[in-house]
Amino acid sequence: MAKPMTKTQLVAALADEMDTDKKSAGAALEAVCNLITREVSGGGAVTLPGVGKIYCRERPERMVRNPATGEQFKKDADKVVKMTIAKALKDSVNG
Repeated sequence: MAKPMTKTQLVAALADEMDTDKKSAGAALEAVCNLITREVSGGGAVTLPGVGKIYCRERPERMVRNPATGEQFKKDADKVVKMTIAKALKDSVNG
């Protein structure tokens, strides 16, 4: 498995793709990340065409087990961020 792309590498590739400097590309990436965070934390969803959909889902209260002791206890309801991958991306990966 290849190493994941770092933020620095992503900014450099984005700057190259946009024909702009790294500072502008970094600001654009930061703005997109902030928009996604704000929308998803507010209960909405964001669709990135060709990539997927990022959304927040509520998990109900449930019983969980401590693997070290075997003790069961009730875990409160919480929220979890999910992502559904777009078919176009899946198809490009699987050839």
